[in-house]
Amino acid sequence: MDNDDLPVGRVLSRRDAVRLLAVAGAATVAGCARGETIYVDSVKGTVALGDTGAAAMPACVAKPELTVGPYFLDRQLDRSDIRAEPTTGAIKEGLPLALAFNVSRIDAGGCKPLPNAIVDVWQCDALGVYSGFLDRMVGFDTTGQKFLRGFQRTDTGGVARFTTVYPGWYRGRTVHIHFKIRTESSPNQAYEFTSQVFFPESVTDQVHAQAPYASKGQRDLKNAQDGIYRQAGDTLLLAPTKTAEGYAAAFDVGLDLSDAQVGRPDRMGRPGGPGGPPQPQRPPAA
Repeated sequence: MDNDDLPVGRVLSRRDAVRLLAVAGAATVAGCARGETIYVDSVKGTVALGDTGAAAMPACVAKPELTVGPYFLDRQLDRSDIRAEPTTGAIKEGLPLALAFNVSRIDAGGCKPLPNAIVDVWQCDALGVYSGFLDRMVGFDTTGQKFLRGFQRTDTGGVARFTTVYPGWYRGRTVHIHFKIRTESSPNQAYEFTSQVFFPESVTDQVHAQAPYASKGQRDLKNAQDGIYRQAGDTLLLAPTKTAEGYAAAFDVGLDLSDAQVGRPDRMGRPGGPGGPPQPQRPPAA
């Protein structure tokens, strides 16, 4: 099986950002240099320009695409609250997390909300277990189960909302949630954008000190040591805020629907391709 953790996208270069901004008519950035990297702050809407400081950027600048991982299942679960296991109705334990995706389209007129896009979310539970798979290395068999999976279509404001739980950890990965955005860029061409969101270490430490997370022990990998996290840096880092029930977080992502390379469909369902099911004897990192 191919390595599902190979990168399938890239962080925006200065040249990329200037092109997108020029098309959007939002701003211009001078002094572009080939090969230099722009890191977008998804919360503040700013971007670091090498050693020249920060320049204002729209919050919808496209984020890096990352590996789909081995645990994606296209089960078409249309639901906003993904905590329940549909076969039993049981709610997964864990601190509630209200998660919103603000999806925009980078267009000639600027950054516009993208309605009717399909946003899929999937994640592990508080003990690091995904639904729907037999994984002998991690030690679980959840075949046929569908907890912590679901999709929503973005509303007229480009927002898709989910109720889930703060994720746990499993060996070899930092704490994360997977998401995939699908839409139509032309009448016969599907556009897909697959990535992951991550969590601040200080918040994760507080959450994982509580039950049921604490029963799994101390996690073995943090953001800085995670190779997939390092592909994007803080551009995919959430900023959770406390609520009466748990936490809430929102994530802004802008799609350049004209970019066929970033928006190419993943090879879902092909044996050995990105997103294919893990082999029972050796599932790769998700």
